[in-house]
Amino acid sequence: MTVRVCLFLIDKRKKNAVTVQKILTEWGCLIKTRLGIHPGTLEDCTDTGLIFLELVGEKEKHEELVRKLNLLDGVEAKLIELSV
Repeated sequence: MTVRVCLFLIDKRKKNAVTVQKILTEWGCLIKTRLGIHPGTLEDCTDTGLIFLELVGEKEKHEELVRKLNLLDGVEAKLIELSV
């Protein structure tokens, strides 16, 4: 069994949120699970965040999604493949 996940950090969350959401929506059929984490809440809400995506489908498409995310200033994405 092989699982691919994409992890990415957003440094400028408020600035990049709309663009990141647009990319994720375009590639939504590849995303099985999505989890967004950012430290702080309410008055202490931060401008950084971590997003975890569990991906399905073709590896080439996953690589293209990661490439598009990495084009954004303040975003660093990695594709991770795990096999058991």
